Amino acid sequence: MPVTYDVIVLGVGGMGSAACLHLARRGVRVLGLEQFPLVHDRGSSHGQTRIIRQAYFEHPDYVPLLFRTYDLWQDLEQSSEQLLFRRIGLVLSGRPDGETIRGAKLSANLHRLAIDTLTSSEAHSLWPTLTFPEDHEIVFESAAGMLFVEQCVQAHIDQAVRSGARIQSDEAVRDWSSDGKTVTVRTDRDEYVARSLVITAGAWSAGCLKDLGIALTVLRKYVGWFAVRHGDFRADSGMPTYFFELPHGTFYGFPSLDGQLVKVAEHSGGQVVKDPHKVQRSRQDGDTDRLAEFIRWHLPGLLPIPSQDSVCLYTLSSDQHFVVDLHPQWRNVVLAAGFSGHGFKFAPVIGEALADLVLTGQSPLPIQFLKLARFHRAQTPPAIQP
Repeated sequence: MPVTYDVIVLGVGGMGSAACLHLARRGVRVLGLEQFPLVHDRGSSHGQTRIIRQAYFEHPDYVPLLFRTYDLWQDLEQSSEQLLFRRIGLVLSGRPDGETIRGAKLSANLHRLAIDTLTSSEAHSLWPTLTFPEDHEIVFESAAGMLFVEQCVQAHIDQAVRSGARIQSDEAVRDWSSDGKTVTVRTDRDEYVARSLVITAGAWSAGCLKDLGIALTVLRKYVGWFAVRHGDFRADSGMPTYFFELPHGTFYGFPSLDGQLVKVAEHSGGQVVKDPHKVQRSRQDGDTDRLAEFIRWHLPGLLPIPSQDSVCLYTLSSDQHFVVDLHPQWRNVVLAAGFSGHGFKFAPVIGEALADLVLTGQSPLPIQFLKLARFHRAQTPPAIQP
């Protein structure tokens, strides 16, 4: 079978849609294959909103990538002529010696980011619908905010198609192979040949990359929308996004988009998923217990019983950092995995990095700390220092 495309992108969610756009903009013949309908709710890129921030407590090495991703989100807003990102700020609440506060302040200091440090009482006076533990320190990042996730994925897809990419939905990939010069991808409909392959399969990445032996754990994460019973939770009234590090877990939420419901979820915890196709999508016993307790103590203006539900899939590497690299055996295969939990905000810059790797085998972007070699060396990125 003759080569039909320059690049096939396997998975057209947050990262795959961005990769399709950045490749197509460089004049590359791109085919994007998605097993579900486009902009679906089966994986990790759905649920109305995602937090975006720069004072990154996970590790300061992410911050240069965030500078670039902010520019690329702005570019996508302009080219798509729609609002994708609202800068409404982020409140971080945690003990001064905890990972969240310590890590955010380290990133801010190293990269000269503007943040404000407040006491719990000062923060409560600014945002009275939030209740903070007395022993917590509060960090506010005004440049942070929220992305409208489905609109972001759709905008990447639309601009990719406009730039010449072909995107096919409802077509499941059965397997792929490479001989180093071309790749062959077999689906439930057809067989395709290209010069290169990009694997951005989200929760299905482990199956696509089983030959690498990378440990990728998929977690089922419950997300709820809770009714406002008193107080003003609207972004237009100054409500920011928020993240709490507590002794029993980490929790986050958003302002209300309609004045009636507020999205709240737990970042920690979750149930291990063996088969992403068989995830329980409906509310299960125990899904809301920890969220309800968090709401009663820290968002008392909400009714602690969800009015709407969703399930998101986190896909975590063993060190919970992203994996972005060339395949160690096949240099015409590029992979990106392990993003869920804190990856969506990086979608456009990861798409740009993947396009670099496909076309030149390397990227000027600072992605070295995300490469596969760290697992072979049995070491993780440097620990955050106080």
